[in-house]
Order: sequence, then C-alpha cells, then structure tokens
Amino acid sequence: MTPHAKRKLIHYWRRQIRPILILVLVFTSFRSVVADWNDVPSGSMQPTIFTGDRIFVNKLAYGLKFPFTTWHLKHWSAPKRGDIAVFYSPQDGTQLVKRVIGVPGDHIVYSDGKLTINGQALTYTPYTPPDFTDIPPDQQRNYDFYQEQLGDVRHVIALLNDATIRRLRAEGRGTPIRDCDYTVPPDHFFLMGDNRDNSKDSRYIGMVNRDLIRGRANRIIFSLDYDDHFLPRKSRFFHELH
Repeated sequence: MTPHAKRKLIHYWRRQIRPILILVLVFTSFRSVVADWNDVPSGSMQPTIFTGDRIFVNKLAYGLKFPFTTWHLKHWSAPKRGDIAVFYSPQDGTQLVKRVIGVPGDHIVYSDGKLTINGQALTYTPYTPPDFTDIPPDQQRNYDFYQEQLGDVRHVIALLNDATIRRLRAEGRGTPIRDCDYTVPPDHFFLMGDNRDNSKDSRYIGMVNRDLIRGRANRIIFSLDYDDHFLPRKSRFFHELH
C-alpha cells in the first residue's frame, strides 16, 4: 500500500467509519441498558398484550447492568407481583414477556385456573371485553375472561372454557397445567402469561433468576395486526399496560 493510499484509508476511517461505529455503539448500549422496544411474537399475554404489539421496556426499572450482558452492576428495586417483565428463559435463553406472580419466598398454589399466594386466594370476577375487535375469533369462542386482583394490580386473564377443556380431553390432546404447587426460592421469580392456558411460563420452564430479568414493560408503543395485512391497530398506540 502506498503512503498516499494509506493516508486516504486513515482519513476515511476517522471521518466516516469511526463516527458511525461510535453512534451504533452508543445506540445499542442505550437499548441494552436504559430502554428498549420489543415485538411480541405470540399470544401468551392476550388479552393484555397482542401479537404484533411493540412494547416499551424500561431496562432501569430494577437495576443497572453491564451492556450486552446479564451482569448487574447495581440492584435498586425488585420485580413486584403484577409487574409485566421481559426476561430470558432459563430453559433456552429465548426472550419472553410474562407477568410476575410470585416473588422470593412465596408459596403458590395454582388450582383449576385460580391462584392462591401464601394462603390468600386471589379474587376473580367474570369479565366481558368491551371491544372484541383485536381478540382472535378462536379466543373469543374457546376462552372465558376474568379480572384477577394481584396485589394492587387488577388485570384481565383468559382461561379455556369448560366446553373446550372437555373437547381437548375427548380428543386425547391433553390439557394445560392447571394444578401445581410451588415455593419460590431466593433470588428467583415465578412468572405466568395472562393467557393462562396458552403460555410457556414458569410452570414449564421453571423459576426465573433475577439476573435473567431485563426490565419492566409498561406501555405499548404501536401495534400491527398480523392477521390484517399488518395494518396498524391505532387504538393500541401508546396504550398503558396493567
């Protein structure tokens, strides 16, 4: 390489490549440590979060971590019951979004689709969604909806109705886990999807270590309807999550 070509290459690196790399590093570090947005590829949190929603994730909700890792530099608050958390599956590292049900030390009994935490049964109230527009037809037919009171958080869950459960059993297809008993170990959390009978959560993948929790989801930024030519669901833009 001639001295002239070398000078041109150095100039190009300093003026063009290096600023772009620094910008990319800053941007990706921000998404890794401070805040991010994630798409939702499954219906495990319906009717709270729909497939096609893009959710805002507060990465600083529970602590500060080293960029691009699960190493926490500082913890300042712990996930609470009712929080919607984004985390890595302890089973295969897949990124998931579920609701925090149990915190360290909790004794959780899940029976016939209803939760009891530390001997206190949660309150369930039958619920009819005011607008079925975004709820898939199969969920409208096969599920019942309830409002669940989880501490200070009141939210909606979906459970397969009795007719669907009987049909699944008759067809020999098996039914979701509805009866289980857990005690949450130290530094771990028990998480479930709001679509209780269609969610790969702590009943299947186990308890989630605190270091695997990336942040808290508290708002939908925007939403695309995958079943309707990816058209925007304008009613869900900037929708607050509960």
